[in-house]
Amino acid sequence: MEKNNLLLIGKIVGVHGLKGTVKVCSYAESLSAFKPGGLILVRANKSRDKIYVIQWVKPHTRTILLSLKGVDDRDMSEALVGSDLFIEKAKLSELEDESYYWFDIIGLSVYTIDEKFIGRVESIIPTGSNDVYVVKNNDDEILIPGLESVVKKIDLKKKIMRVDLPEGL
Repeated sequence: MEKNNLLLIGKIVGVHGLKGTVKVCSYAESLSAFKPGGLILVRANKSRDKIYVIQWVKPHTRTILLSLKGVDDRDMSEALVGSDLFIEKAKLSELEDESYYWFDIIGLSVYTIDEKFIGRVESIIPTGSNDVYVVKNNDDEILIPGLESVVKKIDLKKKIMRVDLPEGL
């Protein structure tokens, strides 16, 4: 696993049962990032990385349950609590055209269609119907709806988003 091409997808927050199953707070939108048979890097701290094979995954209340090959009892899983979970970005599934992962959007410079710099995308708020981009410039913050009528172009190579702001923004 190439360490500079990793994506943080969750954190181990607890254990479940006696057979080594861990509870994970997932940062991924779906369970597809936790593919059975896939590799996952578990980072307990900066100096302790270990790669595991995912055996199975399933939803569990507000967390997910994850079984890792080689983690066979409660003591082993308890030692992993607090660890961050990473996968290689290249292992993510392909998106449809005009769809982007959040990690691609966060950090983009945002300009209006008439070249006025607004700020950088700092975070994204999911609202159900559409995402809202939190754009900051020094102490100023603006919320931009992630709608086709507003977001006119995203250029990942140039790290730029062009928007046509509705009146009032």
